[in-house]
Amino acid sequence: MKRATGWDDQVASAIVGELKGRDGALLPILHALQEEFGYVDQRVVAELATALNLSRAEVTGTISFYHDFRANPAGRHVIKICRAEACQSVGCEDLVAHLKRRHGLDVDALSADGLLTIETVYCLGNCALGPAILADGEPVGRVDADTLDSLVARAGSERALTDGEVLS
Repeated sequence: MKRATGWDDQVASAIVGELKGRDGALLPILHALQEEFGYVDQRVVAELATALNLSRAEVTGTISFYHDFRANPAGRHVIKICRAEACQSVGCEDLVAHLKRRHGLDVDALSADGLLTIETVYCLGNCALGPAILADGEPVGRVDADTLDSLVARAGSERALTDGEVLS
């Protein structure tokens, strides 16, 4: 995965220009921007609306509808906590409370050190192994406070991960 070091309006415009002629171009453009920068900056909404003959509301609505599109940069590591009904029934909300109480981490926010993003998702399709999370894209089931503590500690260690290595 290629990631730019920060948002670059010229690179973003080039991506929009390259993909705007495709049928249903909005999603491919958003995915390309997310891939390039790790998020979709609000500054590109007007450009997308103009290029695709959409309203700004349509573009913003699409970005906000899909949980994988971020409006801000994420941390180096991302933990997605399933908070759907099946995971709620086996303690995901206790994990959310534990993150706040033990680590001072808020869900749907970036950690103070900028290394870790905790996000809410609704259903990872791993209901039989709830509570479930994705740790840097890898599913982890039957998560308890100790597992979560290990993942948070590892993310905070700023240990350089090689491509393909995940928090586990």
